[in-house]
Amino acid sequence: MRKAIIFMCISAMAFALLNIFVKRLEDFNVYQIVFFRSIGTLFFTIPLILKLKLNLLGNKRKLLVARGLIGFVAMTLFFMSLKYLTTGTAVSIRYISPIFAAFFALFILKEKIKSIQWFYFGIAFIGVFILKGFDGEILNIGLLYIVVSAIFTGLVFIIIRKIGSKDHPLIIVTYFMVISTLISSLFTYYNWTNPSGIEWLILLSLGVFGYFGQYYMTKALQESEINRIAPLKYIEVIFTMLIGLIWLDETYTLLSVLGIILILIGLTLNTAIKGLK
Repeated sequence: MRKAIIFMCISAMAFALLNIFVKRLEDFNVYQIVFFRSIGTLFFTIPLILKLKLNLLGNKRKLLVARGLIGFVAMTLFFMSLKYLTTGTAVSIRYISPIFAAFFALFILKEKIKSIQWFYFGIAFIGVFILKGFDGEILNIGLLYIVVSAIFTGLVFIIIRKIGSKDHPLIIVTYFMVISTLISSLFTYYNWTNPSGIEWLILLSLGVFGYFGQYYMTKALQESEINRIAPLKYIEVIFTMLIGLIWLDETYTLLSVLGIILILIGLTLNTAIKGLK
């Protein structure tokens, strides 16, 4: 469990940085952003796979393809939502995904959930909505994109857990990135915007942060039950807000602080109760 927590924290920080940069690129077509994020990560995974002499096609191929397709949809919808929502709001709403994951795990993986855990999930869930501040300016289309993204992200957790240790994390990530690169390239071809100056650097960095975020999230999910580790993805909300505070001079209300505290309480209590035998 300790390893899983460390891995998920690394993943959360990497994704938080990715979120900030994607928001910076909101004038670009979403598929172009997905393309750079995906192909950039492949520059890391392919050489490592070759170095480790792993089976590039993997073992659980149907599940690997499903993970890639569902992951592509979830990622694309999240990036699309950032065109309509603030980064903090989008990230906060997306992280109701562990609750969907826990619900799916109950039926698909037959993982047990203690009754009190639903109460703890509720505490974290309320904290997320306080963080988003019940923003009356949220556009319905943006809200739709992010909620559906959260559902698909929950399914990704389940598929990764089903794959388990049968495939190396690098193979799982590579399938996701190859599928995302191929699909996004088709749409990017007809909607290309020429980057300039620092935009090139930001676009290229997406693959770096995406790689570390995806790789360590995969390792975390393989180390522990979904119900124990998936809720830690909420930490990305906190990291994103802190980075926004430091780099973007964002300010937070008392309600935002309350939301953070509620999320931490929900996560801590859930981890503690799962650790009891």
